[in-house]
Amino acid sequence: MNRFIAFSLAFTACCTAVFAQQATKPTIKRIPPEGVQVTDNDRDELGANLLALGKAIDGLKQRKDPFITNLLPDVQIYYKAVDYAIKYQEFFSQKDVAAGKKILLEGLARAKALADKQAPWATQKGEVVRGYISKIDGSVQPYGVTVPDNYSANGNAFDLSLWFHGRGETLGEVSFIAGGKGFAGSMPAMKNTIMLYPYGRYCNAFKFAGEVDVLEALADAKKKYKINENGLFDRGFSMGGAAAWHFAVHYPDMWLAANPGAGFAETVDFMDKFGHEKLNPTWYERKLWHYYDCTDYASNLSNLPLYAYNGDKDPQQQAADVMEIAMKNEGLKLNRIWGVNMGHGYTKSAAKTVDSLLAIEQAKGKNPPPAEIHFTTYTLKYNSMYWLEIDEILNNIEETTRIDAHIHVDSITIKTNGGSASAFSLILSKMPKRFKKGNKVIVSVDKDVFEVRIKSPNDTLKFHTNLTRWLEGPAGPLYLGRLVKKHNLQGPIDDAFMSAFIVVKPSGTSKSALFDKWSKSEMNRFIEQWRMQFRGDAIVKMDTEITEADMRSNLIAFGDAYSNKFIAKINDKLPLKFNDTAIILAKRSTYPTKNYGLAMIYPNPLNQEHYVVLNSGFTFREDAYLNNSKQIPMLPDWAIIDLRTPPDNVHPGAVKNAGFFDMQWKRRVMIVE
Repeated sequence: MNRFIAFSLAFTACCTAVFAQQATKPTIKRIPPEGVQVTDNDRDELGANLLALGKAIDGLKQRKDPFITNLLPDVQIYYKAVDYAIKYQEFFSQKDVAAGKKILLEGLARAKALADKQAPWATQKGEVVRGYISKIDGSVQPYGVTVPDNYSANGNAFDLSLWFHGRGETLGEVSFIAGGKGFAGSMPAMKNTIMLYPYGRYCNAFKFAGEVDVLEALADAKKKYKINENGLFDRGFSMGGAAAWHFAVHYPDMWLAANPGAGFAETVDFMDKFGHEKLNPTWYERKLWHYYDCTDYASNLSNLPLYAYNGDKDPQQQAADVMEIAMKNEGLKLNRIWGVNMGHGYTKSAAKTVDSLLAIEQAKGKNPPPAEIHFTTYTLKYNSMYWLEIDEILNNIEETTRIDAHIHVDSITIKTNGGSASAFSLILSKMPKRFKKGNKVIVSVDKDVFEVRIKSPNDTLKFHTNLTRWLEGPAGPLYLGRLVKKHNLQGPIDDAFMSAFIVVKPSGTSKSALFDKWSKSEMNRFIEQWRMQFRGDAIVKMDTEITEADMRSNLIAFGDAYSNKFIAKINDKLPLKFNDTAIILAKRSTYPTKNYGLAMIYPNPLNQEHYVVLNSGFTFREDAYLNNSKQIPMLPDWAIIDLRTPPDNVHPGAVKNAGFFDMQWKRRVMIVE
């Protein structure tokens, strides 16, 4: 039994225990928990080797050698793992302490080899831990791979299977690097396939920054190994099964096949039946469930071979149950594999069955792009599938956007179903039928018909609506000089933490003592919780230190126009703004800052390709740490917070008013108090 397998079995037991605790609705506890006390002797030994590794890394950085620079994250992961564990008391057992000592020696050995311009782990077969630098916060993040013995960098490209690990509240970097990649113990190895085990930035079900971690780790693995782009598998179990569902519906054209096991696929039904908690969302929270509720995106699975597994005695079969219903409503059948007399785990028989089914799909190869697609989304964040890309949505996250598209011999039919799509593109180079230069193609969009002459087989055909009829061409001229929501610039607040960001700290003090205390407390809480939940150190700068180069990151500013010089600089260009004593929502709607705070996301007026966020970090709080299905956006694009109600484990205060900006980033006239 290899170290991946052993850790996975421990995960299964841990996950079952954790969910059992959730069913009794526990009091809020710290996640990750406080670790064990480390003896003075152990601390001295760890500290000495950590210092030595840090000096070695500094020396390697000074070399300015591309070979060393490219491989340095493979060394830095060891330093960060032990540094965090010592600094924040995150050795969760004596076994972790021993593992910390061991991985420091591994890190020192890698540093020594790299100093000699050697990297034996880069060609190592079997289990290997690698690292990369994240674009989000500049942190080094680990991931694991299993490289088959028959892999050769000079040979054929290998397929790659992601395996998402289960929930583990004590899955710090030390235990992950030491062996906890999460591959199920009874699962056979896939032939001619590299296994990739993302860390996912800890225990967030591979959502938000955890989602980006998967994409960044995959991109890094493609640089380091010869990977077949058309041979990617999406797999996981328990919390990892939830991740597999999420990546299947949101990135359906990436995968050769998907294999979610147990887990969850949405929030409200799972919490009702499994968490034994009735959720009572606000109107905007209900809208925000659409972000990660996989049941809403079931139509996207029509061209993806998918095999869902669960034990017949596992309550988490609920995930496949609700997806089966959602898929049936789309005319799709869910392939289900059952472990007989099995709770929360895999049986050997079922594992072999899954392996056989995936091997058949592997032999057939990835399905080509289909001539007929049925694409559903609620947000421009997930705006494309195969040869269709949605460019604009009238009501991002608030309404269903559904496009049914069909390629015929010399025509294309598009049905928008009265949904929220207001502009879309057809990418000819990705279609199964290649239209040639000079071809005449009839494109029908609802009741509007266009005769299009193909100028190049690599053309992109664009269409937009003026709300009366569809027109050929991009929507840009319609909104020339205006802000428009678009892919990766559509909100809500949490979207700002899925790309590079900088925290902008106020140098002054707000006139309202209550507001000043609240905004600075929220800032400090966010910085701390970012490290704990997403395993990175947020980049923090004073408002007086922000440069033009910083405008290429999302700027997360705390305070108001009186306390924060950066907010003062952009205040007049924001749709909700501060004056000396109040937050101005509209001419006749103001909220005095002596009692109220403002949280908001908006394109930065000084660089409209990036966000500015006021007074908020990621919006789910401690209550959601207890159950991954609740780790979802909790605030829309803007919110007025009544500070007379202190922040708690769910909200940053009492939300007095909140809403989404419209397609042009304008606040809607209607105000809901």
